Amino acid sequence: MKTGLYEYAVRRGMTRRGVLQSAASVAALSMMGGALKPKAALAQDDLRAQILAIPGVGNGSPTDADWQKVGELCLGATKANVAEGEFAGVELTFLGLNNQNLHNFLFRGFLTSWEKYTGAKINWVDLAQADYNPRLQQAIATGTVDFDIVEMGAPFEGDTAGKGLLDEMPDWVKAQIDMDDYVNYLKAPVGTWDGKTYRITVDGDCHTFAYRKDYFGEGSISGMAEAPTHWEDVNAASLAVLGKNDPLTGAPAFGFLDPLKGWGGFGFYFLEDRASAYAKHPDDPAWLFDPDTMKPRVNNPAWVQAIQDVMDMIKGNALPPDQINADPGTTAFQQFLAGTGSMITWWGDVGSNAKTSDSSVIGDVVGFSINPGAKKVYNSKTSAWEEKENFAPNMAYLGWGIYVTNRVSGDEKKRKAAWSAAAHLGGKDISLWTAAYPSGFQPYRNSHFNYDEWAAAGYDKAFVEDYLGSNADSYNHPNAAIEPRIPGIFQYYSVAEDELAKGFAGQYASAQETADAIAAAWEKITDQIGRDNQVKLYKASLGM
Repeated sequence: MKTGLYEYAVRRGMTRRGVLQSAASVAALSMMGGALKPKAALAQDDLRAQILAIPGVGNGSPTDADWQKVGELCLGATKANVAEGEFAGVELTFLGLNNQNLHNFLFRGFLTSWEKYTGAKINWVDLAQADYNPRLQQAIATGTVDFDIVEMGAPFEGDTAGKGLLDEMPDWVKAQIDMDDYVNYLKAPVGTWDGKTYRITVDGDCHTFAYRKDYFGEGSISGMAEAPTHWEDVNAASLAVLGKNDPLTGAPAFGFLDPLKGWGGFGFYFLEDRASAYAKHPDDPAWLFDPDTMKPRVNNPAWVQAIQDVMDMIKGNALPPDQINADPGTTAFQQFLAGTGSMITWWGDVGSNAKTSDSSVIGDVVGFSINPGAKKVYNSKTSAWEEKENFAPNMAYLGWGIYVTNRVSGDEKKRKAAWSAAAHLGGKDISLWTAAYPSGFQPYRNSHFNYDEWAAAGYDKAFVEDYLGSNADSYNHPNAAIEPRIPGIFQYYSVAEDELAKGFAGQYASAQETADAIAAAWEKITDQIGRDNQVKLYKASLGM
């Protein structure tokens, strides 16, 4: 191991809490190959330091005025490629999310100065998370794509790029956004199809584990010295705090927060968090389907165990009241950040919001790690459990990106305007701000892992090392559970949510019956799309 990597791992607390308490630790380090190494103490870049001071950590949630200010300060790259007023008369339609008043709301602010400088106008289509998949799929299925720019995740690339609905990225855009700065797992083939590049990445999604440090330690209400590192102990901790009071708020104490309500397909990722530890064997890249047949694995013993874990929490009354109506947005923003519950898996929003959002009360007591592992792992090749611990962080969604559709392909002025707007949103400097403040996005560039830069902005350095470290450990884990970029993936996820809701409500007799219902529905989707082609694309997405 190179000395620099070793020092980096120690400085970043790679051994903290026994996060990678297995031989996988060494393998993870060897895979880094120089990625995500914090820079040495260098002079702060004036622009980056300036935008990180807007509004400043501890000064409350950013506002539209802050978004506009950041967007204007980062306009230099646009001015180098576009003349003032060059896009006068151009109108573009942008489809994206409005979750938690983030995503499109930030984009509006960031692009205000861009519109003023270029002369273009953007019309916005704002979608709630639960409405996103149906709206996009309807446009794809009916051939009525009515937007020029779309905020979209890599899982949808099979449905869009695979059907010729996207415009290929021009070379000048690649240079403007510095694609080489992306963390390795978000480089090609992610964002590409048939060798062509279509995506400007604005996010680096993976799920990590956030926990309340005041629930653990000597004399704590959980009775545990440290936060759990395995799902079996997560459930035990949740049951241990029942009937006790939250040490921060004085309200009833709760353990892990499972979201039980669907979220337009996105809620399925949270069952995946539990299942990947049981189901993603280190010797097998597949864990959702059999790669040779597309036969679902969602009803094998590993997935049934994950569903049973959740059902045990429901049966044990270990979740807050009315959790059956709590989607992932509720668990993160209305529960965990607001002081309800002690453990959660989520995207990076929990980390960036913990210290910078008005709604957060847990900033001083929150810790982070990769997702919990399991004390056993199912081997689908031998159809048997193996009694050994297993970690498999869930690379949930492969991050949001900005894509340009083929509606602009025949109009060079409009095409350049669309790509210029997308490039502004995916710029290297503006991305640092979105990683550090509430935005709906999490770190995704190597340059985001300069801890001193975050500390200079007002972040506690120990917090930053813990939060960013959990992302780095997940991105680089040798047994990471990778998201498949295949057509219809959210059809699979959405129907799984529907069946899980029935199971959690007691409409199915068991976890196995619930899992069997999901598998049967998945088989129908595969047959509808075309099994042979799905097998081909699924293998390709797994690098097989």
